Amino acid sequence: MQSQLIDAFKKIVGPDHVLTSKEELLCYSYDATPGFANLPDLVVAPANTQEVSRVMTLANSEGIPVYPRGSGTNLSGGTVPMKGGIVLLMTRLGSIVNIDAANLVATAEPGVIVADLNKAVEEYGLIYPPDPGTVATATLGGTVSENAGGLRGLKYGVSKHYVMGLEVVLADGTILNTGGKNVKDVAGYDLTKLFTGSEGTLGVITKIIVKLVPAPEARKAMMAVFSDLDNAGRAIAAIIANKIIPATLEILDNATIRTVEEYAKVGLPTAAEAVLLIEVDGIPEVVEKEAGKVFEVLNANGADEIRLAKDAAERDKIWAARRAALPALAKLRPTTFVEDATVPRSEVPAMIRAVNEAAAKYNVTIGTFGHAGDGNLHPTIVCDLRDAEEMERVYKAMDEIFATAIKLGGTLSGEHGIGIGKLKYMEDQFGAAGMQAMRAIKKALDPKCILNPGKLVGEC
Repeated sequence: MQSQLIDAFKKIVGPDHVLTSKEELLCYSYDATPGFANLPDLVVAPANTQEVSRVMTLANSEGIPVYPRGSGTNLSGGTVPMKGGIVLLMTRLGSIVNIDAANLVATAEPGVIVADLNKAVEEYGLIYPPDPGTVATATLGGTVSENAGGLRGLKYGVSKHYVMGLEVVLADGTILNTGGKNVKDVAGYDLTKLFTGSEGTLGVITKIIVKLVPAPEARKAMMAVFSDLDNAGRAIAAIIANKIIPATLEILDNATIRTVEEYAKVGLPTAAEAVLLIEVDGIPEVVEKEAGKVFEVLNANGADEIRLAKDAAERDKIWAARRAALPALAKLRPTTFVEDATVPRSEVPAMIRAVNEAAAKYNVTIGTFGHAGDGNLHPTIVCDLRDAEEMERVYKAMDEIFATAIKLGGTLSGEHGIGIGKLKYMEDQFGAAGMQAMRAIKKALDPKCILNPGKLVGEC
C-alpha cells in the first residue's frame, strides 16, 4: 500500500493504531480456522464510530478491501484477509454504553467481551443468553456478525433473537441506525436481522442494543448413558415432545467419550455409544418437576444409566465433561477442524452415523459432540495440515458430511457461520436463485465489494 494512504489512515486513528510491521501483520493474517492465512497490508484500530466512518470512506474511495475483526475466535475463516487490504480491528470500541434494567436491554460497543457483558448485568439479576464456547474471549460484535449461539441455544436461541438494534457503518462511510429498544417494531424491512449474521460483508457494526432476560433461579443437571445411539435419539425427541425445553441438551459420541475420559478422567463410560448431558433451569418448583419428567423420559427410552447432579459440585463435574470435548480432541493431532453441521433433531442419530461412516471410509479421526436438542452437531476432525495426502482425505470427508446434512434437511451452519471455509457448499443449500438474491443484497449495500470480499456469498 502506498505510503501516503498509510499516512492518511494514521491521521484518522492515530499513528499508534495503524500496524504495518510484518510481525504485527502476521498476527492478523489468520483466525481460529485451520488452513486459511494471508497477510493484510495494514491493521487499523479505530476508537469510535466517526473514525470507522472515515476509514470506510477512504477505503471505499480507493477500493481497498476491509475485513472487520474482533478477537478472531471464529471458526469459518471469516476474518482472514484473503485479498490483503485492511484488517479493521474493532477491539478499541469496548465500552458498555448503558444497562437499562427497566427495559431489559443493554447497549454496548462491538469490542465488549461477551463474558464481561454478562458479568456487568449479573448485579441486575439478568443474563445475555448467547454463550459461545469462546465466551471469555469472543467480542459481542464478532458473535453478532456470526450469529453465534452456544450451549443454551435450545431454550434461549442464538444472537439474532437478542439483537434489538444496531449502529452500522456502511461501505461508503454512511452511518446507519436500525431497530431500537421497542419490544414490538414491524416498520419496514428488518435491517437489524439483515446485518446480524452477515459476517462483516454488508457493514461494520459499531453499536449493539441487546435484549436481556432474567437469570434463572435454579438449575438441575444430569447425565444419561446410552449403549444404543437410536435410543439416545428417541430420548432427545421425547424430551421435546413432552413439552420440556431444557436450557442445555448436549450429546457426546463414543469417539468423543473415549477421548474426553482419557484426557480429563471425569468418569465417563467409555463403552457407551452416546452420552446426553442435560440441564433444566427456571423457578425451583418448575425445575424439580421438569427434571423428574426428563428422568422418566430417559428411562422410558432405554437409558442404561442416569446420573443426577445432587449439588453444584456434581453439576460442575457433568459440564466439565462437555467443556473438555474440544481440548481433548485437539490434543490428539496438530490441526483441529471444528465443523458445524446442523440437522432436524430427529436426524441426529443418522447424522452421527454418517460422520462415523465418513471417518472410516477416509481413515480420518472425527469426534462428534454438540447441541443435540437443536440438532447442531460439531463433527471435529483432528489431523495434520502439513500432510497433503491426509488433508485430501479430510476434505473428502468434509464434503460427505455437509452433503449429508443438506440431504437430511439440515443446514451448513447452526452457529459458526460460513466465511470462506463452507462457501463452496452454499449453492447446494440455497440454489442458484438464493445465491443470486444474497449477492444482489451485497452489491446494493457494498457496490465496490470491499467489505470482507469473497466471504459468505463469494465474489459479487
